[in-house]
Amino acid sequence: MFDNLLYQNASSLLREDILNGRLPGAILLAGPVSSGKLTCALEIARILSCSGHNQYNQRGHWLCDCPSCKKNKELSNTNVLLAGPRDCSLEILAAKKAFIQASFDNSSFLPAVRYLFIRSVRKLTMRFSQILWEGDDKLSKIAPVAAAIDEQMEKLNPDKDLPDSDKLEKICDDIVKNCEKLESGFMYDSLPVNQIRRASVWAHLKSVSGKKIFIIENADRMLESVRNALLKILEEPPEDMVFILTTSNRGAVMPTILSRVRTYNFTERSLPQQQEVVNRVFHARGGDEKLLINDYLQLFLPVKPAEIKKNADSYFNFLMNGQIPMADAVVKECNGFEPRFLLKIFLTGIMETARGSDFSPARSEVCSKIVDFVRECYNGVIIFNQSPVAAIERLSRDLSSVKRELSL
Repeated sequence: MFDNLLYQNASSLLREDILNGRLPGAILLAGPVSSGKLTCALEIARILSCSGHNQYNQRGHWLCDCPSCKKNKELSNTNVLLAGPRDCSLEILAAKKAFIQASFDNSSFLPAVRYLFIRSVRKLTMRFSQILWEGDDKLSKIAPVAAAIDEQMEKLNPDKDLPDSDKLEKICDDIVKNCEKLESGFMYDSLPVNQIRRASVWAHLKSVSGKKIFIIENADRMLESVRNALLKILEEPPEDMVFILTTSNRGAVMPTILSRVRTYNFTERSLPQQQEVVNRVFHARGGDEKLLINDYLQLFLPVKPAEIKKNADSYFNFLMNGQIPMADAVVKECNGFEPRFLLKIFLTGIMETARGSDFSPARSEVCSKIVDFVRECYNGVIIFNQSPVAAIERLSRDLSSVKRELSL
């Protein structure tokens, strides 16, 4: 159990609770970003649905090949729902690189990175299950993209022989392209309340095989209406249902939700441990295996974070000097903010520059306004699907008003 969760003591606690039948119907996995919380949640789902009919005669054995475990390893078990905001693109790109390189080299770990790529893609596509999106007006646009991904993913089915390296790379490129379209066009920053309501209906339907699992990532980022809807389910949880929430900010989770879940704490891995994770999971080389997990993933950004922050610094200073940068030029320099993670880096860079500026004696009030303007820009793109150019144009106007106030 939990052989794929490295350097987290929570795995031992979870293993004991599962084996002794003490795992409650709702748990929270809390800890730093990239500490393995989603990996753990998905492994819990596999273990709880395992039939135990394997050569090891042990439920949840890492090498179990029962039908349920096979589906869970491929993340295709219909008894598992996954929801919540997440930046998936960098992990998909890192997994693709490992997969293509292993295929080219015919490496011994090719089967492992095959699963790595399949799972990285399905960590995204599972969030667009028709169960969660039924009745949403976006579904008609989501469905063709998701179907295109599924069609190509079928060619990578572990039960089939892989195509040659050139064809494989083309298949993976097509998958990545559609994943980028899916994430940039439809990923939310806060879980829609209707998805909780649809999941509640699904949760109360009797399962014909094993437990049902509902995983919600970044539970701290739920709006009040979503938290209240989830709380209603947790107050009277359906039989044979397990809720797994994750968060990197436990203090932001609603207290009434915390009172209804058991928390398993994850810790920040040490530098050597993170380097080993990068090496064992992504098989990095050429010096990259010595990077921290997040630093390694950021190698796959189309623009380096340092360059984005430099653009943010220049943008803010231009505005404070009374000049208005062209929004389309700003967006172009930042690769159109694709993936959307680049927008987060850019706006964070603005805040860092603002904090270093001298706005005395009105510093606190000015910084508060800038935080609000930056938040509105982010929400405009991520939640309300505003174009990045339009969002930056509005941000420029808002920040220019701050400059005018300081000049009075």
